[in-house]
Amino acid sequence: MKISEAAAASGCHLETIRYYERVGLMPRPTRTGSGYRAYAPADVERLRFISRGRELGFSLEEIRSLLRLNDNPKLSCGDVDALARAHLADIHQRIEALTRMAGELERVIAQCAGGERGTCTILGALRRTDNNPTPCADPECRP
Repeated sequence: MKISEAAAASGCHLETIRYYERVGLMPRPTRTGSGYRAYAPADVERLRFISRGRELGFSLEEIRSLLRLNDNPKLSCGDVDALARAHLADIHQRIEALTRMAGELERVIAQCAGGERGTCTILGALRRTDNNPTPCADPECRP
C-alpha cells in the first residue's frame, strides 16, 4: 500500500510517517517501480504501536526501547514493565508540578480584583523570581 493508504489505516499523518522513518522508528519502506513507498500490514501495525505510545505520553526514545522489546521475543516483559513504571512515575511528577502551578495561579488570580495595571498581582507574580508574589497593594488591581 502507498503512504497515503498507510496513513489512513494507521491514523498517522503522512509527514509523521516520513519523520518516523528519518529517526529510525520505522524501517525504510520498499519502493515500487515508480518510486512510491510501499507499506505492508506489519508497517501499519508498527505505526499504530508508535501512535498509541505517543498517546500514552512515551517519548520517542521510550518508544524506540518498547519497539526493541516488542521485536525481540527473547526479551523479558519485566523490562517493559520497568519502562512503563518509570514513565508512570514521570507522569505523576508532572501532574504534581501542574497541580502546584494551578494552585499558584489560582492564588494570584484571587488576589487581583481590578485596578491599575502597575499594581497588578498577576503581572507582579510573573516579574518576580522568588515564586512568592506579594499581595496586590491596591485591592482593586486587575490587568
